[in-house]
Amino acid sequence: MANHQSTKMPPKPPTNNLKELIFITFLAFFFKILLIPSYHSTDFEVHRHWLALTHSLPLSHWYLDETSPWTLDYPPFFAHFEHFLSFFANLVDPIIVDLHKGINFNANSVIVFQRLSVIVSESVLIYGVFLLGRKCGFRERVLMWVLVIWSPGLVIVDHVHFQYNGFLLGILLVSIAALEDGNDLLGGFVFAVLLCFKHLFAVAAPVYFVYLLRHYCRGGVLKGFGRLVMMGTIVVGVFVAAYGPFAYHGQIEQVFRRMFPFASFTGGLVGDSSPFVVLPMVTPLATFILVLLAMSPCLLRLGKIRSLK
Repeated sequence: MANHQSTKMPPKPPTNNLKELIFITFLAFFFKILLIPSYHSTDFEVHRHWLALTHSLPLSHWYLDETSPWTLDYPPFFAHFEHFLSFFANLVDPIIVDLHKGINFNANSVIVFQRLSVIVSESVLIYGVFLLGRKCGFRERVLMWVLVIWSPGLVIVDHVHFQYNGFLLGILLVSIAALEDGNDLLGGFVFAVLLCFKHLFAVAAPVYFVYLLRHYCRGGVLKGFGRLVMMGTIVVGVFVAAYGPFAYHGQIEQVFRRMFPFASFTGGLVGDSSPFVVLPMVTPLATFILVLLAMSPCLLRLGKIRSLK
């Protein structure tokens, strides 16, 4: 009899079947549809007003308008995102984008439209999760999809309270996926775009800076410096595209005053807590230094990592 030697099959490479992702996404979609008539916070009216503001006024007045207490205080790319949505809102119900008649408008048309806009915008989040899960095993991939797409935090904050965090986190995941693939220029570009959508993601900027400086800007002084210039040119180009039109109209100071309202602190609609009665005032510079100090162990560790793979 011939001796049959047992051969060990090589492990199968991770597949990226879309069936599971589509199934998980559709389950989440139908669940979120059920949340359309649920409670929503004042952020719902904030974003409705931004639809009206960007639709009714020229770009040069977006950061000057005070028709409503909910003035525009997000970076320019998010304002353009609202402007894009406003065209569809106008088709659904013109009152949604009426700067005066639309104030506190709460008809079913605006509720359904804005809720659906959040759900549809989460396609960016799904795409980001898809990219990050390509090289994972089946269990890890499905677990990642479930934890992100069904995240209780995102469900509550975006689909009840009302915001667009899933859309913004999706952009972040796309950037991280590009870094994981070794495409540092694309990763840096996408992160710069994200900062022009929501400036609060700037807290991650030191992490990106250290990683890209360590991983991308290497290979000797001349090569590293050339890559640093290339990355800097791309990032500066993104910010020029975002803020350039407002600088042209002489409003760059007004834009940053809206985005970083340090002078108002917690006054106004929230309540007047400035200055403190007992504790000393904490300046923006002090908080910035404290954040950097808190991040320093992470940044030092990251400086030793050559790749995210």
